[in-house]
Amino acid sequence: MTDDFWPEVLQAVPGEDFTVYAYFNDGTIHLADIKPLIAKGGVFAPLADEKFFRERLTVMNRAVAWDITGTWDPTQCVDLDPLKMYLTTPKVPDPLEEPQANQ
Repeated sequence: MTDDFWPEVLQAVPGEDFTVYAYFNDGTIHLADIKPLIAKGGVFAPLADEKFFRERLTVMNRAVAWDITGTWDPTQCVDLDPLKMYLTTPKVPDPLEEPQANQ
């Protein structure tokens, strides 16, 4: 990471078992396990509902976010710090890419 790079999330895709694939503006993809946040409760409590977790997952404020109110208002969401996510979650291959067939 260079001094002039600031990580921004461009796309968020739900994974299995309350995980999220975050696609960053440098082309990397990071996998975040959200279960520890859900366990804290509070603002993260609604994410414990798997349907809510998957359907309300989005990108707001250049971060992985969940639209809490259903209004897609960026001031009414739970969003995760993109810098912390970039620095603390593992880089992974793109889960949306088709596997290459053996030639």
